[in-house]
Amino acid sequence: MCREHQGPGPRPGFNRRMFLSATALAGAATAVAAAPAQAAAERWAPDPDSPRFTVAVMPDTQYLFDGPSIQAAPVEASLRYLLQRGRDENIVFLSHLGDLTQNGSLEEFAAIGNAFELLDDRRVGYSVLAGNHDIRSSTDDQRGDSPYLDTFGPDRFASSPAFRGATPDGYNTYHVFRAAGREWLVLALDWRPSSGAYDWAKKVLADHPRTPVILTTHQLVEGDGGLSAHGQEVWDRLIESHDQIFLTLNGHDWPAARTVRKNAAGREVHLHLTNYQNRYYGGSAMIRLYHFDVARGTIDVETFSPWLLSKAADELNELEREEIELTGPDDRFSFAIDFEQRFSGFAPVPARPARPASALLIPGTVAYWRFDTGEEGAALADGARVFDLSGHGNDLSAVRVSGSPSGGLTWSSAHHPDQPAHGSVRLDGDKPPLRGGYLRTADDAPLNRATFPRGYTIEAFFRLPADWDASRNAWSAILGRAGAAEGSEEPPATLSLSNDRETQWAVFPPTGGDVITNWGHETPLGRWQHVAVVNDGRHTTMYIESCPVVRNPTAVSTGVATRGLPWLLGGYEYAGVLDQLLNAWVGDVRIVDRALAVREFMSA
Repeated sequence: MCREHQGPGPRPGFNRRMFLSATALAGAATAVAAAPAQAAAERWAPDPDSPRFTVAVMPDTQYLFDGPSIQAAPVEASLRYLLQRGRDENIVFLSHLGDLTQNGSLEEFAAIGNAFELLDDRRVGYSVLAGNHDIRSSTDDQRGDSPYLDTFGPDRFASSPAFRGATPDGYNTYHVFRAAGREWLVLALDWRPSSGAYDWAKKVLADHPRTPVILTTHQLVEGDGGLSAHGQEVWDRLIESHDQIFLTLNGHDWPAARTVRKNAAGREVHLHLTNYQNRYYGGSAMIRLYHFDVARGTIDVETFSPWLLSKAADELNELEREEIELTGPDDRFSFAIDFEQRFSGFAPVPARPARPASALLIPGTVAYWRFDTGEEGAALADGARVFDLSGHGNDLSAVRVSGSPSGGLTWSSAHHPDQPAHGSVRLDGDKPPLRGGYLRTADDAPLNRATFPRGYTIEAFFRLPADWDASRNAWSAILGRAGAAEGSEEPPATLSLSNDRETQWAVFPPTGGDVITNWGHETPLGRWQHVAVVNDGRHTTMYIESCPVVRNPTAVSTGVATRGLPWLLGGYEYAGVLDQLLNAWVGDVRIVDRALAVREFMSA
């Protein structure tokens, strides 16, 4: 599937102040009164299949809930932001990192508990955990009842769509949400987990063996990027030996920091400290948004205060202007994760099985070549045949240029992940002098005379090696016709690679006239590509990985010129003389005597 890849950061044209228009957050009392009506206006329904989704993080809010000084408005503003922007940002979950309150009192928890009812009313998935200021900090999670547990214990999450369970003491929880077409697990660990809590966490992971995990806890990474003593314990007892944990989030210390460690499987774990309580107004209920983009293999992170954003510019004081949005290297950043590779150890993507040739022989197929019958690394001898599986007799024969080593044309098991046949031919062409090999149809093959007046589809899978060099390999052809077109020294049709590794389909019409070309973009080295050229009887469109390229001409192009000479796979003739040999792997190649819907190519 072709996807639109978008860059990091806020959406184009989005003014974050716009989200305040319905709730009038500048006045806290008005905002609270307006919340129920606004909450009922929109349904909380994140897109579970979009490759882009957002996890929100709220760190220590303790100074906003400190005895007689309780300031709930900043937190309410952040929570309303999540509700208002939930659909546009595809916000799927919120994690609070502990130290919700300063003293862990009933009054403090009542106030922040009331604020979080904004999420409860909309059944938003979220997690909280106890920080050292929320409970007796000298105890582990066997401390018994507490205002924290009374307010944010498991009973509160009974109707949450994400809540899955808790330890018997209630201080450790886990939550599962669905995003990018799969499940993700958030493990919320207490300030000081007991041995029983670690055993429980290991069982949760064992019960979800293919689910990637975000671990949240109050203290792990310190402000200098190292691990605290408690953080080291969590690493040693849980994170290091459980490959599912790919990201950890914690508060407690400051300033914000991040580090990367390798786990026992040798894979990276990203560990992030988020805490702004030391900044103006106790951090102004800063939130951090982790924008996951699975298609791009990137997580984009931004940090800002919705409460400060809610104020009119002329109402902001000097310190508030400085705190609206944080742009330091540990506050606004992006980091790359190849999600498929990172999760391959516990949730490998099943390899697509090979498909029989019969499944690819759609009506109009005039030639279909596969390269899955030879032994890995074995050379194709001169004259070795690759049969045309369409049954039309357009078999290929191997040709090795005189003086070339035998390894210039070999069988390979390498293949595109979506390729029907699990095999390819390795063509190791080079010059000067010209050396290597190619394949060609017989002189009397029916394909040599075909002009495709009804339209055509030509497709191939190929991969360029890391040592591809324009000075030696440019303008080599994946597939093309031999000879020269009438009035030209160029071949009648060729699918080639330019000196900039652009795929080019150049074709002369059977009735004569100028060449018409379609141009792809620069081909990456070492990565399999699928190219298809589709002519509907009037216009020709090139597709790379089923995505149309930009330089598809609007000129009418009907049919393909021919001199009745063979087709060449991996060989390019100029003025009727072999001029260039391909340096690449080539997988399945198919030619169809009609236009074929692009989606049929790799889904057949």
